[in-house]
Amino acid sequence: MTDESQSDETRSSLALDTEGDRTLSPDHLEIDHVYEALGHPRRRYLCYTLLEDAEWSLPGLATKIAAWEDGVSTDAVTDARRDQVYVSLYHAHVPKLVDQGVISFDEVEETIAAADHAEQVLTVLEGIGASLDSAQETHARSEMDDG
Repeated sequence: MTDESQSDETRSSLALDTEGDRTLSPDHLEIDHVYEALGHPRRRYLCYTLLEDAEWSLPGLATKIAAWEDGVSTDAVTDARRDQVYVSLYHAHVPKLVDQGVISFDEVEETIAAADHAEQVLTVLEGIGASLDSAQETHARSEMDDG
């Protein structure tokens, strides 16, 4: 592929919004955005969990992530620790993934689910997972302790 055709391809995946800013076309997420989505361990963990279940409650996911990070069972996660992870997810990581179209978030039910760009991000995640952080993938794909 020539440089000229790559430029045309890149331009066709971008659109101008009403203020003249470049935005991603709805059917394509640029690789930089994929890597940004996967750039933090909590976002990767969240994406790994989507490989196993289509929908998660945010409090349940916060508990699971806290357990993984602390190396304890979900039963051993304190309310304070769960709340700390929940706040991080709610204010930082979930909005970033929502903005990039990777997940949707129902604020009333406090649930997350895969969105339009999830498949693209999850495909990249599965491709790099074994070399990136297989312990995280293994834990994310394991069942939560029922307690």
